[in-house]
Amino acid sequence: MLSPTRRAGRAAPSDGYTLIELLVVLAILGFLAVIATPTVFKYLESAKFSTAKTEVANLSASLDLFKLDVGRYPSSDEGLGALLSGPDGVTEWNGPYVGRTTSLNDPWHHPYHYDIPGQHGDFDLYSYGPNGGPGDGSKPAVANW
Repeated sequence: MLSPTRRAGRAAPSDGYTLIELLVVLAILGFLAVIATPTVFKYLESAKFSTAKTEVANLSASLDLFKLDVGRYPSSDEGLGALLSGPDGVTEWNGPYVGRTTSLNDPWHHPYHYDIPGQHGDFDLYSYGPNGGPGDGSKPAVANW
């Protein structure tokens, strides 16, 4: 004898979802993904700029520590690499002043630009952002001035 919820040849309503129901759910999820993706990318890009600002501030502080120990900032030839390993002939070096070599690259994997003497201070430390170079304008995206 058949149960009251099960009729001959028909499935009970709780047996599963139909193909149409699954397709509707997938279409809704796809629509939500299309709407949400640009917003997520916008937040990721702004997070990279915030990270670059923080890294420029930290590298500037590391350069100041280098100057306190050595008596000068690293030369243009020594560059930011002097924060990782002591330059030749410098005995007062008390580093490393940064933890890892990736600290010398911006969030877009381009090396930070270091100019000494700087046009805006003792040194200029900056990044052009995702482009990696001046591009159309000459103003850096993130800088220590």
